[in-house]
Amino acid sequence: MKKLSVLLMCSTAVLLADSWSGTLVDVLCKGKDVAGHTRQCALACAKGGYGVVLADGKFVKLDEQGNAMALAKLKSASKDKDLKAKVSGKLDGDIIAVELIELLP
Repeated sequence: MKKLSVLLMCSTAVLLADSWSGTLVDVLCKGKDVAGHTRQCALACAKGGYGVVLADGKFVKLDEQGNAMALAKLKSASKDKDLKAKVSGKLDGDIIAVELIELLP
């Protein structure tokens, strides 16, 4: 019963989270051509952290947990450019407290 309660609480937290869709990019390259930004560059610049460039050009940075999730997703991705992603979490100031990252096809 305890496991079910924990599962329901986690599921509810994700359902209540906000989400952002855009291009996943490292902080150092956020102002460059994000559609042409490569996975290899994002991996090489991992120490600077990651964020999402939204359709309006706004850049929203990921928190430490989100950076770790983004790095793992990038390492396992097969796509090399135009790294579209959906990020779920809560906005804390100008940083997303990430709960989930999904790379889009």
